[in-house]
Amino acid sequence: MTYLTGFHAIEERIKSAKVNGLPCGPLLVAKAGPRAREIVTLAVNNKIRLERTGTYDLDGLAPDNRGIALQVSESSFTGCERQTDISLDNYLADINDKNNKNALVLILDEITDPHNYGAILRCCDQFAVDLVVSRNRRNAKNAGIISQTSAGAVSWVAQAETPNLVRAAQDLKESGFWIYGADMEGEPVYNKNLSGRTAIVMGSEGSGISRLLREKCDGFAGIPSFGKVDSLNVSVAAGVLLYEVMRQRNK
Repeated sequence: MTYLTGFHAIEERIKSAKVNGLPCGPLLVAKAGPRAREIVTLAVNNKIRLERTGTYDLDGLAPDNRGIALQVSESSFTGCERQTDISLDNYLADINDKNNKNALVLILDEITDPHNYGAILRCCDQFAVDLVVSRNRRNAKNAGIISQTSAGAVSWVAQAETPNLVRAAQDLKESGFWIYGADMEGEPVYNKNLSGRTAIVMGSEGSGISRLLREKCDGFAGIPSFGKVDSLNVSVAAGVLLYEVMRQRNK
């Protein structure tokens, strides 16, 4: 079992439980300040079971708790239960049926730090990304950290895992997507036409986008910067790029 301890993470998980059919609970309560009491009320209203526990016992289960912790199964974050996990084939069939001409996909190539992964999901929620695609190996897995750093966005953002990102990129291209890799040496992102079906590829901070996946990109988008540090953190870069997509589409 995994225990969510961040207030936002717990709150969004409870809200999404009914919408996405995600079982969760009980909500363990040791001591409840004003913010925690709001979440207790939310849990009661959503028929999530409460369980009173001692501070010592809760600290043993969830050391970083703030008086409450929500119990969830690890499978809720790895595709067994969570209905925000879908297959890429089903996603493509759905947007083709609906003739969605402005679909937006983010491809994550070996983002292994759960803090970065969670922060990226939070950006995806804010900037209306339709789907996040990642490899089912070599990507971040720590459910608690991902949920907390995403401020609960992990419970809302659709995700698809695949054994082969190169094949996934090809499938996207065959469905009319233009694929742009994030690269600090790329053309300034504001010079790119990001309308229509678009997929953005974010590579790992250590090695960037893998060679075969780079070969599937139609171009590379960079973020002009003037600092002394080599590059932006990958989650910050994802937020900037996704903002530019939304800016162009809402002019």
